[in-house]
Amino acid sequence: MSDNLTIDDTATRWSPGDRERMPLLVLLHGYGADENDLFGLVPYLPDGLAVASVAAPLSPPWPMPGRSWYPIDGLDGRDATHVTAAAEALLRWLDTTGAARIALLGFSQGAAVSLQVLRLAPERIGAVVALSGYATPGDLPHDAELTRLRRPVFWGRGTHDDVIPQHLIAHTADWLPAHSELAGRVYTGLTHSISEEELHDVKQFLTRWLER
Repeated sequence: MSDNLTIDDTATRWSPGDRERMPLLVLLHGYGADENDLFGLVPYLPDGLAVASVAAPLSPPWPMPGRSWYPIDGLDGRDATHVTAAAEALLRWLDTTGAARIALLGFSQGAAVSLQVLRLAPERIGAVVALSGYATPGDLPHDAELTRLRRPVFWGRGTHDDVIPQHLIAHTADWLPAHSELAGRVYTGLTHSISEEELHDVKQFLTRWLER
C-alpha cells in the first residue's frame, strides 16, 4: 500500500529565497486541509529555514474538502499501518529534496505522521513539532535507536481539544518522554487549533534546534 502513496511535488509551497544548503522545515497539514493551510505560519518561524508545505497524498471522502494523510473511520478509527504508509511516502519525497538537515512541523494528522517519520528514520530527522496530534501505539523497528538519539520534540495541545481521543493523548504523554528530548505545553482553553502563544513557543523551540 505504501508504495502507492505519492507526495505531489507540484503542489508543494516553498518559502521564498535561496534554500540551497539551508536546514529544511517541512509543514504537514491536518485532515481536510491542504498545502496552503500551514503556509501562513512562515512569518512566525525563525529565519534561516527553507520551508516546504506539502500536500497529503489522499483525498478525504466527499464532501470533505482538501487532502488527508490517512483515512479516518470515525474519531477512533486511526489505523497505525495507514499512518506508517503516509510516513513512508513523505520519506520518499524527502529523498528528492537533497536536504541534509530536516525538521518536521505537523498539525493533527500531520503531527501523527511527523512523529511516525521520526520513528521510521530517526537518523534523518533532526526535530519534530507536533501540534494537536499524537504518537501511534505499537512498536516500530527503530524505536530503540530513537530512544538513544533523543531527538528534540515539541508537543503542543489544548485543554479543549475534543478531536484527538483521550487514550491517544494518554499514550503520547507516556511515550514521548521515553523516546525523545521532549518540550511541550498544554494551552488552557485552546481547541483543536493553533494559537499565537503556541507559535511563540514553537519559534523558540526551532531557534534552539537551529543553534545546535
